Amino acid sequence: GAGTVLTTKDVEAVADAGGTLIVSPNTNVEVIRRTVELGMISAPGFQTPSEAFSALEAGAHALKQFPAVGSAAAILKGTMAVLPKGTLVLAVGGIKNLETMSPFWAVGARGFGLGSALYKAGMATAQVEANAKALAKAVTTLKKQMGSKL
Repeated sequence: GAGTVLTTKDVEAVADAGGTLIVSPNTNVEVIRRTVELGMISAPGFQTPSEAFSALEAGAHALKQFPAVGSAAAILKGTMAVLPKGTLVLAVGGIKNLETMSPFWAVGARGFGLGSALYKAGMATAQVEANAKALAKAVTTLKKQMGSKL
């Protein structure tokens, strides 16, 4: 799949390359609809309930709260209260460890997008592996401490 997909042309290029996942930083209903038409998974970004509902109505499979920094967990709590039960929400942007994951998990996020916490240009493979293990352990800890139900 691909991230930061902004246009339907980008969606088609990913499909042509064999991709199955489209992640976007925004809620572009044309991108979402084209993704779904091509049989791929759509995870657009949102910040407001209006954006979240527009994305779901266009066929999004999951929602990406982006960026997930500052007071975003408090905002997500309110949004989760009105979203359809079972909506998969991912927190993306600024997620680094258990401490930054916990507030989002507590209010209903059930996945995370990881960037520089996982990999930075030039990083040794062993470090990427260590980072991945630490982040996976953080999610396992969240599931044990707080449960995994939506």
